[in-house]
Amino acid sequence: MKTIIYVDGFNLYYRALKKTNFKWLNLMALCEASLPKDCEIVGINFYTARISGRIDPSSPKDQHIYLKALATIPGLSQHFGSFQVSDKLMYLTQPLVFSPKLKTQPLPTPKFVSVVKVEEKGSDVNLGVHLVRDALLRKMEHAVVITNDTDLCEPLRIVVEDAKLPLTLLSPVAKPAKGLEKLATFVRHLSPYLGVSQFPDPVITSTGEQLEKPKSW
Repeated sequence: MKTIIYVDGFNLYYRALKKTNFKWLNLMALCEASLPKDCEIVGINFYTARISGRIDPSSPKDQHIYLKALATIPGLSQHFGSFQVSDKLMYLTQPLVFSPKLKTQPLPTPKFVSVVKVEEKGSDVNLGVHLVRDALLRKMEHAVVITNDTDLCEPLRIVVEDAKLPLTLLSPVAKPAKGLEKLATFVRHLSPYLGVSQFPDPVITSTGEQLEKPKSW
């Protein structure tokens, strides 16, 4: 089956990779290891946004190296949304709950606090639109989506019910969201394949550049 993979990059990172040593992930190797042998992977679409260094100054450089490593995979396309970091005044739960717990509450008890709010915009929309377009144009015989974002339920429904194509949810979590699980034709889990699907260190590009795995990874 001609198969196209759609990867929700931030969902994959925060759900399956952030607290692991498997961030140097080769997406082609992952898909080949975790999908049935009759899947002919004709494309991988990776959806993300270029991150800010406000919280972690090393993060943009690490991401840049990883995106260059991904670019060495034949047939992989990268699609970018936007990454927004802003100060927001947020209402606090009452009474306040602290971790670690405080013996005494600060007085006067505040009701609002300014926080650094991080938002990624556009990636889920881009993924959903491309998924539906490719299904209706019959660019594939089988779709695979890596996400646990229920905002993508309607695109999945259109692919399966309207376009009549099989769709595999390759879940980054042990218990996928019920809405996604219900819509998918098949559900598989990627966690058992993370360790065996890492890039070599370093990755050698077509121009001979050596891309070394970030030290913090």
